[in-house]
Formats: sequence, structure tokens, C-alpha cells
Amino acid sequence: MKSIQSNIKKAKKYLDNNHCIAVPTETVYGLAANAYSNSAVKKIFSLKKRPLNNPLIVHYYNIQRLKEDCDINDDLVKLYKKFSPGPITYVLKLKYNSKISKYVTNNKKSIAVRFPKHKLFRNLLKNLDYPVAAPSANISSRLSSVKPSDVKEEFGPKIKYILNGGKSKIGVESTILNLLKKPSLLRYGGLDTKKIENVLNKKLLINTNLKKKLSPGLFPLHYSPGIPLRINVKKPKKDEAYLLIKKRKSNLKNYYYLSKVKNIEEAAKNLYSTLRKIKNDGFKKIAVEKIPNIGLGKTINDSLKRASKY
Repeated sequence: MKSIQSNIKKAKKYLDNNHCIAVPTETVYGLAANAYSNSAVKKIFSLKKRPLNNPLIVHYYNIQRLKEDCDINDDLVKLYKKFSPGPITYVLKLKYNSKISKYVTNNKKSIAVRFPKHKLFRNLLKNLDYPVAAPSANISSRLSSVKPSDVKEEFGPKIKYILNGGKSKIGVESTILNLLKKPSLLRYGGLDTKKIENVLNKKLLINTNLKKKLSPGLFPLHYSPGIPLRINVKKPKKDEAYLLIKKRKSNLKNYYYLSKVKNIEEAAKNLYSTLRKIKNDGFKKIAVEKIPNIGLGKTINDSLKRASKY
């Protein structure tokens, strides 16, 4: 317990001094900085080599703190009560007097916000006087990081501090909803959209390819291992690693499993780490068998489709 509090204090000190650090979340690791500080937020974009027109998600401890920066609507309250803290991000109207850095929102009048569930990160947020901007801890368009070693692989000594919270439990990014008007889906993620529709008692509009970038994760190329990737493949080529979701009778060296029992949640959790392993094992190409397009399978397929744009 003492070492945990010591690590929280260390992380807080770096953030208070406008540095970027890596933080654990239940989805993927984030590259965190003070969301009220222009200089701190600019460091996120610089470290990630991220386009300035790609807005950031801001993480809050609770809805009471959010009220300082955003207008609260009925849909948010319903979803917050059911799913937050958790793997869901909301796009809301930004208050005119908010202290959120203009670089977070790309000068827009809206903002993407989330309440993370990871206990260590929540402990940190509780002890801060500001919310934290934290996109995924990776170079822009590359694979997200799901454990501290991934962050080190991405940034090396450029990262000031990594708050070690073990491996991310969910392993894919948060689901993003636009709540500015009628609720619409902007990005598939770690929360099944069916569960969201059940709470709202209405169908979500699907706007995952909007030209106007209201949130992260909307660029065509994303989540890439940096090598060519083909999806919905029945038979791989000889030089391709083959990514599978169900155990095969033969056990070839180029076979990599997201799951051996067609478990979609397990497959989502293992997606980025398995793609990273394939790349690090020296393969130059990847083939992926067809993933069932249900539940988190939609998230996996969306990620793989964007990765295939390499």
C-alpha cells in the first residue's frame, strides 16, 4: 500500500510540473498530461507525433468535477449511472468558461470525456486539481500499449514516468458516443453497443467515419502493427503470420491465437499484444481469419480494418 501511494505521489509530481507520463486504464495505457495546461498538452502531440486536428479524450474522477467544464444532459446521466467508471467516452458540449486547453479539442466547442475504472488511475485522478488528457500511449497510428513494456517499446527514454498498473484488463479502446444531439456511435470499443442501446431504449446512429473529427479513433489508418495486414482470410500465404480465434488441429509456427475457444472478450484483450508479438517475431505480413461481427467482435473488426490501411 505504501509503495502504491508513493507511486501516485511521484506521478502527481510529474503531472503538476506539466510533464507527460504513462498511466494504466482498464482499456489501454494512456499518455497523460494536465488537460488545463497548453504546454503540457502540446507535449502529448509531440511525443505521439499526433496531428493537432486529432482531439484528445479527457479523464475525470467523477461527474461532479466534469460539471466545471461541460454541460450535462439526460442521456449522459443515464449512461453514467450504468457504465461509468468504465470503457465508455462521451462527446459533450464544452462550457464557454472551461479551462480545458484549446489543443485538447482542436478549438472545437465539444469535448470527449471519460471516467476510467482502473483503481490506480482513479486514485491518481482523485488527488489532482485538474482533469487529465490521455490518448493511448503509442506513436500515432501504431498499436496501442496494454502493458508497461509496450510503452517503453514505443517511447524509450522519452517518457518521464510509467505508472505501472499491470496489463490492461479489456485491451481495446473505449467506446465513443456523441451526445451532442441524438446519441450516435463514433468508435467501437470496450463496451458492447447493444448494452448502451438497452439503457437508452433506442438505436444508436452509426457515425464511425465522420469527416469532422469530434473524437479520437476516426482516422482511416489506426492501430497498425506497421506491416501489411489482410482480414477475413481463409488460407494464409506462406510468408504470413496467421491470426486465429479458434484452435486448429495442426500447430504451425505461423499460427497465433487471440483465443483458442472463440471467446470474443479474450480475443479483444489479446489483440494488440498478439499483433505486437507477431511484428517482434520478425514476420513481415499478417493474415487474419474472419472474426464474428458480434459484441466486441465489431470492435476487433473495426480495429483490424483500420490497421489494414497500412
